[in-house]
Amino acid sequence: MRAPHRLLALHATLAILVCAPNLPAGAQVPDRAHLIHSEKSLYRQVLVYEDNTNRCLCFTHDCKIGRQSCIDLKAPEHLVFEYTQMMLGSLFLTPDPQHILVIGLGGGTLPLTLEKLLPHADIDTVEIDPAVVLVAQRYFGFQTEARLHVFEQDGRAYVRQAIRAGKHYDLIMLDAYDNQYIPEHLLTREFLGEVKLLLAPDGVVAANTFSQSKLYSNESVTYRSVFGTFYNVKSGNRVILGTNGPLPPIETVTRNSQRFSDAFDSFGISRQWLLERFSTQSDWDRTARILTDQYSPANLLNSPVP
Repeated sequence: MRAPHRLLALHATLAILVCAPNLPAGAQVPDRAHLIHSEKSLYRQVLVYEDNTNRCLCFTHDCKIGRQSCIDLKAPEHLVFEYTQMMLGSLFLTPDPQHILVIGLGGGTLPLTLEKLLPHADIDTVEIDPAVVLVAQRYFGFQTEARLHVFEQDGRAYVRQAIRAGKHYDLIMLDAYDNQYIPEHLLTREFLGEVKLLLAPDGVVAANTFSQSKLYSNESVTYRSVFGTFYNVKSGNRVILGTNGPLPPIETVTRNSQRFSDAFDSFGISRQWLLERFSTQSDWDRTARILTDQYSPANLLNSPVP
């Protein structure tokens, strides 16, 4: 393990991209990138690459599957990947969440950015891999504090424990990935039902998924079976925005978005760009099989969509 390089302006909000599978399979970090950290954890290979511009967390050598997290060292205040910006579109549905849960840490962009945007929110983050937590701290500026907490355990186990403890969250973000895709036990109707139980009335779930995969229709009907009509927010990735109650109409979403116009600008996020991607149109096969604990074939993702 090499000593970490010093980040530029660690106090600034980092442009960290957590679990970003929007890089096409086979794409690599730039040729000049060099490995600055490598370790084999209990769950995966954890690698950090860096070039003159970016520092990236990957779970495969040369980031062949995709980059899990990156920061732009020259513009640390900007969120570079589109999916991260789309996840923050959840604030258009619930503009003042007080209790937030993020499942999947990566480099820490979502909890760090939420902390900056929402000075009164309490944010819990769950990450199964202690090695990822340490890498986020050493290389990406993630630190816990009074309003920002991290729990090192499986996301589904945490959800069940939180339900038993009587907790409720206004916003739950699902952003957990391994080196291939979302772990299959975090894709099922049973798990999403548990997530819904953990949501406060009218609470919001935001889930980062692929915009193209052989499970796209299955995922869609599964979320629909639990949350009803949801907003499909698509660009390189697809973010599902569902609610524990009636889905706010687009007029309400647009009105809420105005509260974040100036704040989003400082992160390089276009409010209008986000709004244009909100849709309730069903662009999937409605007869697809719902994913359950008995049927969750995540291995279908191993071959690309034609």
